[in-house]
Amino acid sequence: MTKRDDKPVRIGVDIGGTFTDLQIWDARTQRVHAHKLPTTPADPSIGLMDGIRAAAQRFGFTLDDVGHVLHGTTIATNAVLERKLPRGALVTTAGFEDVLEIGRHARRDIYSVRPVPTPALIPRDRRIGLVERMTARGIAETPPGDGDLDAVVKRLASLDVATVAICLLHAYANGAHERRLAQRIVEAMPHLTVSCSSAISPEIREYERTSTTVLNALLQPVVHAYIEKLTQRMAEAHFAPTLLIVQSNGGVCTPETAAQEPVRLLLSGPSGGAMAARSLSRDLGFPDLVGVDMGGTSYDIAVVKGGGVEIVTQGEIDRLPVRVPMIEIRTIGAGGGSIARVDVAGRLSVGPESAGARPGPVCYGRGGNEPTVTDANLLLGRLDPAFFLGGTMALDVDAARRAIAERIGAPLDLDPQAAAAGILRLTDTSLAAAIRVSLFEKGLDPRDFALLSFGGAGSVHACAVAEELGVRTIVFPVDASTLSARGILAADIEHAYARVDVRPFTAEAFEPFVRHAEALRSEANARLEADGIAPPFRELKFAFDLRYLGQAFELTIPWGDAAVDESGVARVTAHFHDLHRQRFSYADPTAPLEAVTLRLTVLGRLEKPENRAPLKDDNGTALGARSVYVDGRSGARVVPVWRRDAIGPATVLEGPAVIEEDYTTAWLAPGWTVRRASGGHLVATRNGKVAS
Repeated sequence: MTKRDDKPVRIGVDIGGTFTDLQIWDARTQRVHAHKLPTTPADPSIGLMDGIRAAAQRFGFTLDDVGHVLHGTTIATNAVLERKLPRGALVTTAGFEDVLEIGRHARRDIYSVRPVPTPALIPRDRRIGLVERMTARGIAETPPGDGDLDAVVKRLASLDVATVAICLLHAYANGAHERRLAQRIVEAMPHLTVSCSSAISPEIREYERTSTTVLNALLQPVVHAYIEKLTQRMAEAHFAPTLLIVQSNGGVCTPETAAQEPVRLLLSGPSGGAMAARSLSRDLGFPDLVGVDMGGTSYDIAVVKGGGVEIVTQGEIDRLPVRVPMIEIRTIGAGGGSIARVDVAGRLSVGPESAGARPGPVCYGRGGNEPTVTDANLLLGRLDPAFFLGGTMALDVDAARRAIAERIGAPLDLDPQAAAAGILRLTDTSLAAAIRVSLFEKGLDPRDFALLSFGGAGSVHACAVAEELGVRTIVFPVDASTLSARGILAADIEHAYARVDVRPFTAEAFEPFVRHAEALRSEANARLEADGIAPPFRELKFAFDLRYLGQAFELTIPWGDAAVDESGVARVTAHFHDLHRQRFSYADPTAPLEAVTLRLTVLGRLEKPENRAPLKDDNGTALGARSVYVDGRSGARVVPVWRRDAIGPATVLEGPAVIEEDYTTAWLAPGWTVRRASGGHLVATRNGKVAS
């Protein structure tokens, strides 16, 4: 709990590439409301404030009623993908200046005669070597001299950079040399931002740690500028809630932490959807669930297994490794705005390029001229041109038809409807393939999972994707279009800590980990105290990165609620063997284990929104009917159109049918049956069997 929990309204915001989604919880009415509007790419904070003002007017609250704004953002992600980054420099141990460029000798395309080199965000002439050496056990073997430090500062002054990354050898074991250098740089050039690897990613593996620190350094000016602009815009509106920023691990942090450690924001938006998927898997009794979030630009996949999502210790963005804890999410460039094209060889492709919010799909009427997935769905009748965004935005069917006919149909000698169906079939196959890979790499079978479909564009594709995978159950959640914002709305403050100590994982060698655990616990409690979290609302969870002796990779094994002492070694060891067998089809219980890293995740629990009140308009009557091309090969077919709120608990709805709500549409294909489950969520099953 925090000091602002006395305010009745809390807002979760997810700013995507195409739309800005809001979920608003009002404690006075125990209601959760959804609101959606186009993103303002030039300055996303404009769309955020416009959305909050519009929601306040629509749902009857004032800006002064808002206690918390929890904000998911793609600012960091887009800055990296678009390379809109400031000039930066890297200081590393002399002799290791090329680690960033050498990378790992792993070929992504093993048959390519011209492999694409790993990108290096800082060129060689801005990578500086410092004479120093720290051993792997944290002993200062060669401390840097004052002259060496002065030389680095002088070189930086000549480079015209805005930010500096410091990544010295073995700084994960002892960051004293990094801190000393950082202090010298800040004293001489206070206008520079500085990132130390010992603070942002104190872990082994030099290349990954360097890459993470460089990304953090380059993102610091970007994120700091955005947060400064946002807070200024809020101040001008006399809007003063507690602002918290969503991190890649699904938790939130203060704006100050986000500006200092922006690399932790790279999955800020998608993590909200993963957290919502985890929550719904428990609420609806589907412990094994694949959450898929399809917006205007991307398709994000999060696997919920046994009611939990997996936190990985390393991910990547645009082939750049990022070694910080994050929810495991697979993202492909496929959304409603994905552009369809026919190449010179007559081959149809869809995405990953997106029309975005401006100009958007052709049917938006904002200057777009290349057909998209949304245009195809509109042409086939699955979207209502008069009821997009709840009727606030009209769509141009004729423009979509012309674009598809000219750019897709004519080159492929297809009529517009067949061309649109081809766009959707190719899209659905790509979506299913991405889900299949996400599960197969874990040794999991898609047929054992339910599909949770959300995002503004996801529900018109869910049945086709499920059929491709052999999945028999689909969940269409309430407010599917803004579900990521709903996950953000229920987030907690979260921080992650790590302490590397490579040693045998045995009871006899465990005593150092007891000391590490106490040190991390003390550091974490001090951080939560600064966040304003009272002790009863704090939760600390330890885990170990373990491996078989001689392996080059680790598995992260949770420690559980027990005290961190030697009594838990046997239990965690058994868990490691079980997980290793599941992932890699073998385990060797006789082989010695090695611990690499002790991890601590700390949560500051925030008050949770209650479940929304039951839906009111469940009269069991269809809204009307319209013509829909079911498969694109035969003619149009008149199918019922249902308003989602009209589907009552006793209603059994069979496909084909269209189900509409304010910000999204679901297409229920032939062979599927849907009913309303608890909380107003819709559950669809194949072959007419309704899930219990």
